[in-house]
Parts: sequence; structure tokens; C-alpha cells
Amino acid sequence: MREDQARETNAKPTIKQRREIKRANQRELEKSHQASVKRRNLITAIVAGVTVIALVALVSIASISAKGHSASTLAPIEGVQLFSGLEANHVPGKVAYNPMPPVGGNHAAAVLNCGIYSEPVPNEEAVHSLEHSAVWVTYDPKIISGTSLKSLQKAMPTTYVILSPFIGLPSPIVASAWGAQLKVSQVGDPRIEQFLAKYRESKSAPEPSAPCTGGINGSGKIA
Repeated sequence: MREDQARETNAKPTIKQRREIKRANQRELEKSHQASVKRRNLITAIVAGVTVIALVALVSIASISAKGHSASTLAPIEGVQLFSGLEANHVPGKVAYNPMPPVGGNHAAAVLNCGIYSEPVPNEEAVHSLEHSAVWVTYDPKIISGTSLKSLQKAMPTTYVILSPFIGLPSPIVASAWGAQLKVSQVGDPRIEQFLAKYRESKSAPEPSAPCTGGINGSGKIA
């Protein structure tokens, strides 16, 4: 009796049993493959979705940057003077501007490269930069120097701004854009930052976001 039981225990699987085992193994392989495919499809969908969102964001940012903004849609800034009826022709030689520093008008054919200058820059080229929606921040070098000047320089954006000394200013600092001007007495005046935010690359300029590079450098360009 024990010998019969031992033979049954050690007996090889029948053909039917082997087929069942094979089918079971096949089902497990198919389940594993299907799960792997689902994981790959999920990962692909997530990556595609993130890519689309990133592309949409980049296009939106580029569109906003290219179009600029309208200064009239932002809150008024106390002390800003507005000027209208400014001509915008390219003319040779010197131009008699009013007010000073200028806020627009006829100007040189060459644009002044935006940046930070340690010496006065030519009015006619700087006005061309204003036409391209740059902001020109001027300061009295007899009053603004040392630590104050360094703080003012650090407060300047990297694009579409000119910072330069100006002899004979009506106040220690004057920020000018096309058709707009702000006079302040201290470097820490928050209206300087407000003016930059409102008028830099503003569509109120004749040629908003046109290049303020690729032109000429004035004397003493340091950044």
C-alpha cells in the first residue's frame, strides 16, 4: 500500500495537467504584460500632458513679453507728469528738448544700447531707446554717489532700462519714459520701482519692445 502511494506521489503530471499548468502560466504572463502596457501608457500620457502644459505656458509668456502691456491699465503713480504730441522722427544733429531730461521727440537714427552708464549719454540716442519702450533713469552725480548709487544700480532691471548721470537735473533722480516723467529725491522711493513696472516695455511707446540693443554704446557703459 505504501509503495502504491509513493508511486502516485512521484508520478509525472499527466498531459491534461501539463496543459492546465501551461495555460495558467500563460494567463499570468498575459496579466503581467497587460499591467506593463498600462503602466507605459500612463507614464506616456502624464509626460505628454506635462509637455503640453509647459508649451502653453511658454507660448503665453512669450506672447505677453512680445506684446508688452498698456501703461494706462496700471494704477496711476503719484507725481508722474504726462506729455503728449511728441514727434518721433529720425533727425541728424542735436535736438532742443523740453523737458530735460527728454521724454520723447525727434531723435537720432541710432538707438542707445540699454544698460548702466557711469557717464552722461547722448540725449538723441537715449530718446530712441525711449521710443522702443525703455525707461531712462537719470541721477545727479553730486547727490547720488557711493552706497546710494550702488543701491540704485542694483534696483535696475537687466533689460529695457538706461541708468546714467545727468548734469543739471531738477531733482536728485528723474525717471523718464516716452511721454512720462517722475522726479524723486531718494533712492529708496518706491515710486521708482512702480514707474519701471508701469512704463518699461509699455505699449504707450511708439515702438514697444523694439530692440534696445544692437545700437551704440555711450561712454562709461559698465553693465
